[in-house]
Amino acid sequence: MDLRENIQKVRAELDAAAVAAGRDPASVTLLAATKTQSSDTIRAAIAAGVTVCGENRVQEFTAHLADNAYEGAEVHFIGHLQTNKVKYVVGKAALIHSVSSEKLLRAIAAQADKLGLVQDILLEVNLAGEESKSGFTPEEAPGAAKLAGELGGVRLRGLMCIPPAAVDPGDNLPFFQKLHQLAVDIRREIVHNGEDMDVLSMGMSGDYADAVAAGSTCVRVGSALFGPRPPMLSTHD
Repeated sequence: MDLRENIQKVRAELDAAAVAAGRDPASVTLLAATKTQSSDTIRAAIAAGVTVCGENRVQEFTAHLADNAYEGAEVHFIGHLQTNKVKYVVGKAALIHSVSSEKLLRAIAAQADKLGLVQDILLEVNLAGEESKSGFTPEEAPGAAKLAGELGGVRLRGLMCIPPAAVDPGDNLPFFQKLHQLAVDIRREIVHNGEDMDVLSMGMSGDYADAVAAGSTCVRVGSALFGPRPPMLSTHD
């Protein structure tokens, strides 16, 4: 695996997809999903041009922070977050992508208030109503966005989705288009902080070109950069 070559290849494909959609390539952030990667691999990715890393598990997130593995890049939290683990993430992640319930939203806001800061967040939307995935329904998302605007400890930056596993190329395009339209509708409704909503986190290794075509501003790419993931050492966060 040549990490630098992989990063350059994915970046070139993102740029091409943006140009094809009439967008500025600079408007699309490549987030390196570093789940199960070592600190040395993360450092190598940053040295090779990665500017944003994303962690799925609190245990790995805190370990890599302690190891200064993210130095030179932003780090986002992109995985499922339990309310009792909020204290390990708030104020340390530049952006939390996976705010999936009102309970979690309130817990993040409360922890941010306690620390005297404002935490940037995205609302996770479960577009297909999959029971195996968390997230607000499209119908619930506007209300959650309004609540986020009323809570002092958080700033709503946009929406995130994890669509169903695609079978064929293009399968997820309708989901990405739906999330884009939902973001447009919510921005129109929440006049007080709609301008803050500038992030659409959608698209992963298998479908990032479609996501960019539909308006994604942040694609979360793991295996296309790092190859198949090494096995997890622990099942605990």
